[in-house]
Amino acid sequence: MSKNVLVLGSTGAMGQYLVPYLADMGYRVTAVSLEDEKSYNSNVTCVKGNAKDFVFLNSLLSQKFDGVVDFMIYGGHDFEKYYKLFLENTGHYIFLSSCRVYANEEVPVKETSPRLLDVSKDKALLASDDYCIYKAKSENLLMLSKYNNWTVVRPATTFSKMRYQLVTLEAANVVGRAKKGKKVVLPIQAKNKPATLCWAGDVSKMIAKLLFNEDAKREIFNVCSSEHHTWEEIAEYYHDIVGLEYVWVDKEDYLKIIHPDVADGCRWQLDYARLFDRITDNSKVLKATGMKQEELMSLYDSLKLMVEAVPDGYEFPETDISKRMDEYIEEKHLI
Repeated sequence: MSKNVLVLGSTGAMGQYLVPYLADMGYRVTAVSLEDEKSYNSNVTCVKGNAKDFVFLNSLLSQKFDGVVDFMIYGGHDFEKYYKLFLENTGHYIFLSSCRVYANEEVPVKETSPRLLDVSKDKALLASDDYCIYKAKSENLLMLSKYNNWTVVRPATTFSKMRYQLVTLEAANVVGRAKKGKKVVLPIQAKNKPATLCWAGDVSKMIAKLLFNEDAKREIFNVCSSEHHTWEEIAEYYHDIVGLEYVWVDKEDYLKIIHPDVADGCRWQLDYARLFDRITDNSKVLKATGMKQEELMSLYDSLKLMVEAVPDGYEFPETDISKRMDEYIEEKHLI
């Protein structure tokens, strides 16, 4: 009898690939998102709803799914309200964490590498609700629990259709500006820093192969490629693929463009992630899934595939960051 799988956040960067992978593997998938989606496979049932609504979530989990893959974001102490509910109502629960939790003390980064939560001396960061902190705290709840039916997955920076990253910039300020013939401003401190960017399709395939794997339970996995490039090399990929032009500036100028008040979260994402040496060891997940690094799409090929997937005539929205970038480039005569 086919297993039933619940995917929460099914239309996100990874969910949009995971759902069809699971369906093709013969699982019956309930795909939950905030959007109206139509089923494209007889094994998939699309459900619109807010998975953080307890009444709605309890109704879903009453079906006793064999597996749950959870792409929801739980800030602060939110995860404390949910994790037992998941673990008590499914055979295998997969929790989405992030490689953002790692400190910069070991290269390549392994699952056992130190986390910022455990080794950072930055009191403000540790007391914050930053992504790297609340993800690590959520991991702790699972690791310290009595339950054995969970798996934590830690993706590196993951791109997908309409989601393209460059240092801390996102799609509208990367591909969007390139398509408008506008330059992009990047922090020079990131220029030679190695980064791991991964295509969501490959990441989702790893997650699909970890589901119902007994050896994956109560384990943590880096779900990513081991391929890595400097941010300058990645910027050159965008230049070749979509004509991106870019200039390097000091990070303090860059941060003021990202957020005029240079909010802590903007600085932490840069200082405690994009300026780290992000070379990632994925040998554990390859061994567990039987996959090989050579099977993963190269960064260039997968990035080109995703950029070419932008619908004809699509106009990326104009952002405040983009406006500030225009003003800075004009003021500094960088045109």
